[in-house]
Amino acid sequence: MDTDLHLDPSTALLVVDVQHDFADPHGGLYVPDGEAIVPGINALVAAARPAGSTVVATQDWHPPSTPHFATDGGVWPVHCVRDTWGAALHRDLSRDADLILRKGTGGEDGYSAFGVADPTTGATTPTGLAAYLSARGITRVVVVGLALDVCVKATALDAVAAGLDTTVRADLCRAVDLSPGDGDAAVAAMQEAGVSVRGLV
Repeated sequence: MDTDLHLDPSTALLVVDVQHDFADPHGGLYVPDGEAIVPGINALVAAARPAGSTVVATQDWHPPSTPHFATDGGVWPVHCVRDTWGAALHRDLSRDADLILRKGTGGEDGYSAFGVADPTTGATTPTGLAAYLSARGITRVVVVGLALDVCVKATALDAVAAGLDTTVRADLCRAVDLSPGDGDAAVAAMQEAGVSVRGLV
């Protein structure tokens, strides 16, 4: 594990979508090996606390019916339906967070922690995370979680666009690889945008 990571009060740790539907083999949209990142994330949360860093955990939190789902014309199997086991944070994940941010609550495509998109029109709406981090004096974010090639990538790209120094800990992420090579392509896209991708294996 990459342990050479500076944590301080101007840094936020963003723990993206480590939920049962993604991180448990019985989940509706299981990311292979997703559960394996939980102990490392917990260790990073534990290191962030005495350093004074902000910790934010995100959750997909969808209604039962949404154009985001394949059952309603989208591309994804039903997952993270609000108030279900699948939408809950993984049972072993640390709950020590300053903010738990739920996205996709109105049926939007909630890929990024910073904004959601209408699945039909593509119109985007901020989640309020950028303003929250700004109010806390955050200038740098470290992003971990699921999935590397979907929500982690979208969150990291939006963080850079918001002017934040952005690091992704790839060893504490896993890719869903809907198409083979999506994970590698995501890493390349993030690096091209200025994201520091650490812990590559």
